[in-house]
Amino acid sequence: MSRWLVTGASGMLAGELLRRLAAENEPVVALRRRDLDLRDAPAVHRAVAAHRPEIVVNCAAWTAVDDAETRESEALAVNGHGTRALAEACAPLGARMIQPSTDYVFDGAALDPYREDAPTRPINAYGRTKLAGERAVLEVLPLTGYVVRTAWLYGAAGGNFVRTMAALERTRPTLDVVDDQFGQPTWAGDLAGWIVALARSAALPGVYHATGSGRTSWYGFAREIFTLLGADPGRITPVSSKEFARPAPRPARSVLGHDRWNRAGLPPLRDWREALRESDVLVSG
Repeated sequence: MSRWLVTGASGMLAGELLRRLAAENEPVVALRRRDLDLRDAPAVHRAVAAHRPEIVVNCAAWTAVDDAETRESEALAVNGHGTRALAEACAPLGARMIQPSTDYVFDGAALDPYREDAPTRPINAYGRTKLAGERAVLEVLPLTGYVVRTAWLYGAAGGNFVRTMAALERTRPTLDVVDDQFGQPTWAGDLAGWIVALARSAALPGVYHATGSGRTSWYGFAREIFTLLGADPGRITPVSSKEFARPAPRPARSVLGHDRWNRAGLPPLRDWREALRESDVLVSG
């Protein structure tokens, strides 16, 4: 029996999770998309039955937010139906399943942080497909299913805002960055540690929010990145989201509350600035 099974093993979050588990000598099976395609339900059931994990972390996902607007059925096949197949495969084993999700399940209209039980109203296709995955896990695994919503995730691997800003700082004299969307930058290394802590805890199943504490705009985030790089943040100009029209609308305010996380006695979710300073992303970016 393998204690951990991680899908989507070539992704940013999975990479951080696998690195942490390896450092702690945890037995883990890492499955990349070429090893396991969540759209193939029989293959999902065979894989889980063969490895018999105690804990499954589903890092496999369709994450192309804008592409999902015109390819929603394809995104749903992974984020919704594929997640349900994985949950159904976990059910007979009594395995815990942790499903990373997103702030995009909310509409961004709230002035206060979203509670874990706040009504969900996604405004784009990606958010709808991730919400379908959340519901599948909670329905199929009411006693062993966990949804972990995060936001503005970045890491040393893959495309993300921090790496993009670091690259643009080297190549452009000035940058325009949106200042009317607010959220919580979250380092994938921190999220991986929080997922491990949740899996090892006695926390009740259900929905948890795990993001960097505090809040900022994309503009504020970019300024902090430039400052840490030793660059002049004055090179960044704030602009409205209307000037950066994209296929998928983004929530204007998607700050998440951490009440349930804190009540469960889980590790404190540190400030996003502290995490950015201590992460390895700007060094590798």
